[in-house]
Amino acid sequence: MSGSRSPATRGAPLTEALGDAIANWSNDQRTVVVLAAEFADSGEWAASGSASAAHWIAASADIEVCTAREWIRVGRSVRSLPLVARLFDTGELSYSKVRTLTRVATSENESALVALAVNVPAGQLGRAIAAWMSRTSDDDELERRHQEQRSVVWRNEPDGMVTFTARLPPLSAGRLIARLQTHVMTSRPDAASLDTWPSLAQQHADALSALIAGTGGSLTTEVVLHVREDGATLDDGSPLPLGVVARIAPDAFIRALIHDAEGRPIDASSRRRHPTARQKRVVKERDRACVDCGSTVLLEYDHVPDFAVSGRTVVDELELRCAPCHRRRHDRSAA
Repeated sequence: MSGSRSPATRGAPLTEALGDAIANWSNDQRTVVVLAAEFADSGEWAASGSASAAHWIAASADIEVCTAREWIRVGRSVRSLPLVARLFDTGELSYSKVRTLTRVATSENESALVALAVNVPAGQLGRAIAAWMSRTSDDDELERRHQEQRSVVWRNEPDGMVTFTARLPPLSAGRLIARLQTHVMTSRPDAASLDTWPSLAQQHADALSALIAGTGGSLTTEVVLHVREDGATLDDGSPLPLGVVARIAPDAFIRALIHDAEGRPIDASSRRRHPTARQKRVVKERDRACVDCGSTVLLEYDHVPDFAVSGRTVVDELELRCAPCHRRRHDRSAA
C-alpha cells in the first residue's frame, strides 16, 4: 500500500491521518500473521502451559481462538506462495485478499489468481475466484472441494444472540436462499404488533425460524439457473459446476433464461402493465441492482417511459429501482 497522497487529499488532516493509520495497520497485519505462524511452529507456546499456539495468541491479543487460528493458517500458507508473499510484503495485496487467496491458491494457479486479485476489489474477490475456478477446474474436483469445505458453526454473542456461519455448496445455498426469499415475499409481518417495520435481514431471520420450526407452510420455490457459454451460475452470480446442473436436470422443472452472443438476456414483450415473471428475471439479470443508487433491497420494476405513455411492458423499457428511488423519480416527473 503506497504511502503517497494524491493532490486531492493533501491538506485534509483526517484523510491523511486515516491513510497513515491504514498503512501502518496493514504493515502490522502482515507482521502478525508471519510471526503467528513462526510462533506456532516453534513450540515456545508449550512452555506457558497453553493448549495450543492459537490459545496463547488469543489470550495475549484478547481475541477469539478462531481468529488466532486463521492468522496461523494464513502465515503458513504464504510460505508456499512466493508471489502472494512478495505482494503481501509490498502492500500490493491486502490481508483480506491474501486470506481469500490462501484458501484456494496452489503453486500451479498462484500466478493466475494473483493477476485476478490485483484487479478486483477485496469484497468481490471471492466470487471472482469462484467463477475462475468454475471455468478452469474439473467438475469432479470442484464438487469434491465443495464437499470438503462445507461447514456450519455458531457462537454465542454478548447480548445472548447466536451467530451462525454456514459454508454450503452453491446449489444447497441457492435452495436455502430461494426458500427464505419466497417466504419473505409470500408472508407479511403483523404491522399492528410492531413498533417499526422489520428490515429485510430481520424478515430473512423470521423466515429461517419458520422453516426450522416447520411453520413456514408448503412453499413452492424456484431456483433460477443461468447457463451461458462460460458456464452456469445461480441467480446471484454464484458459479455452479455443470455436473451438478446435469444431475438435477432430469428431476427439475427447467426455466431457461436465454442470453445472446454478447451475454444479454433476450427480450420478451407484453401489453400488460405488470411485468411477467419471465420479464422480471430478464430485467433482474440485466440490472442486478437499483440503477440509480445501487441498492439491492426493496427493488421494483419501473416503466421508462411510464406505462401511461407507452401502453406496453417490454424489457427494454423496464428498469430496476429500489422503492425510494422509484418514488423520487415519479415525484420529479409529476413536479
